[in-house]
Order: sequence, then structure tokens, then C-alpha cells
Amino acid sequence: MAGGRPQLKRSFSIIPCFVFVESVLLGIVVLLAYRLEFTDTFPVHTQGFFCYDSTYAKPYPGPEATSRAPPALIYALVTAGPTLTILLGELARAFFPAPPSAIPITGESTIVSGACCRFSPPLRRLVRFLGVYSFGLFTTTIFANAGQVVTGNPTPHFLSVCRPNYTALGCPPPSPDRPGPDRFVTDQGACAGSPSLVAAARRAFPCKDAALCAYAVTYTAMYVTLVFRVKGSRLVKPSLCLALLCPAFLVGVVRVAEYRNHWSDVLAGFLTGAAIATFLVTCVVHNFQSRPPSGRRLSPWEDLGQAPTMDSPLEKNPRPAGRIRHRHGSPHPSRRTAPAVAT
Repeated sequence: MAGGRPQLKRSFSIIPCFVFVESVLLGIVVLLAYRLEFTDTFPVHTQGFFCYDSTYAKPYPGPEATSRAPPALIYALVTAGPTLTILLGELARAFFPAPPSAIPITGESTIVSGACCRFSPPLRRLVRFLGVYSFGLFTTTIFANAGQVVTGNPTPHFLSVCRPNYTALGCPPPSPDRPGPDRFVTDQGACAGSPSLVAAARRAFPCKDAALCAYAVTYTAMYVTLVFRVKGSRLVKPSLCLALLCPAFLVGVVRVAEYRNHWSDVLAGFLTGAAIATFLVTCVVHNFQSRPPSGRRLSPWEDLGQAPTMDSPLEKNPRPAGRIRHRHGSPHPSRRTAPAVAT
């Protein structure tokens, strides 16, 4: 600010860029996520199975809506939780600003586009953070659905909904001589169950619900850690982050306990969501910080060059090169007595 008035910056490209570039990209991501989730545009890979394989013979847990962590609840949490957290954080930052010494990098200005539109720094931050979060949410959905379509890994209850005719497939029943599965079935028509249930049972890896929860929790926890400022206690922000991690962990446990996913599916989902959130926070929104006025952030090596230095006592008052040796009988400069002061 100069003279108590906000800095103004004119830009005629911010609105066209938002409408014709960022909105179009977000629309493409949403459309692709819809195609992967609710249509047969990308058919699921049909993976074979062993006869009487106990890994995929768990009982059918019922529709997704009957789960203890139904999709409607998960979608509501990953949408409303981070949105409210970011909204409250930006409102608190706008109405209760920190002192200038506590803000490492400042310099955002109010952008004026045309004669009617003014975009203040708080509004731009809010739109930026929520827009990037929405983009990452649909991107996580695409990554999870694409992995499920490409791999086609069965769920733990796959054989319960597949209901294969082992006699027609030539699978001998297990016996003491053959305790394990001995024939791998690759027939496309091996399943006699409901086609919709069979198709859903082939989409296990990675777990989409775990990926969405991990993405939302990582993005929100990094926002709380990097933006919130709490005085007087060092345990407030870690406690909030751990509280955010608990629902995501419980969703993964429920998915495994209800035989809807393997533990490896849940772990892969957690890694996928956390990786996408970390990339967006560090490389797109720059750790939720404002950009420097010059448009360039100092590198760690440049910051080391500006670190304060301390001179060594051995380098003070260096001895001249011509006075290395002293005349015999002359006192050493350090042994000379100070002149008496007349009283």
C-alpha cells in the first residue's frame, strides 16, 4: 500500500483467461470424470480368476448405499469440509490481518479489469484455492477410475456376485490332494451373475473413496499448517491435522472390513490422493502464499547468500606482513604497559 490506499493493477486478460481457458479445462476434466464413472465409453478390463479362489470368495456386502461409509457421505465430506475450512481461513485472514512482519512475502494488488470489475486479493485467493481444489478433486476421480478400468482387479466379493458354473468351466472341487486353486479361468462368459454387479466388482484398484479422502485431507491439512497462525500453543495445528486424518483412515478401514476392497487397493488410493494434493499445493498455489512483487521467488541457495555472518576474532586487526619479527630486547606489542594517566 502507498498512502493507505490499495495498489491497483489493470489487466484485460484475467476474465477472458478465466472464461476461455480455466473454465474450459475444468469442464473437460469434469466431462472425462463423468465418462469414466457413469458410462461405458471406456470398458473395464476383464481379468481372469482361479477356481475356488478364497481371496475373491468373500460374501457380498450389499449395495454401496448400505455401507457404513456410503458414497453420498464421502462426497459431502470431501466437498463441504475443505470448502468451509478455506472459506473461514480466508475470511479470518481478510478481517484479522497479521502484522506485516509476520507475512514473509506480500505484494498482491487489486486487479481492475475494464470499467466495472475489481478483484481484491482476498477474493482472488479464495477463487484460486477453491478452484484448484475442485480441479484436483475431479483429477483424483479420473486417476482412480482410470486405474480401475485399466487393471480390472476383482474385489474380495467378486466370486459371490460372479457365480461361475465351476462344473461347466471344468473346475474340479478342492480336495485334500488339491487344497488350492489349480485352474485359471479367462472365459468372458464365465460369470452367471448380474452384469452390473460383476462390472462393479471388477473395479477395485485403486480405491476411489480412499483416494478422494486422502486428497481432501492432505489439501486441507496443508492449508491449515501453512496459513493458520496460532499463538501460545504448538499443538493446535497438529491436533487439527490429526483430527482431519481420522475420517480418511476410518473410510479405508471400513472398505477393507466390509470386503469391498483389499488393503492394497486402499493403500494405492491413499497414495494417489496424497500425491495429487501435494503436487497442486507446492507447484500450483505455491504453498498458499502470495507471489513476490518481482514475480520471482528467491531460491534456497540465494537465501543462504543473504544469511547473517559473524567475523572470526582471529581476523580482526591482522598483523602487517613487515612486522613478523621483533627486535631483541623490545617489548612485545601486547606486553607494553599503558601510559599513566595524570590525576
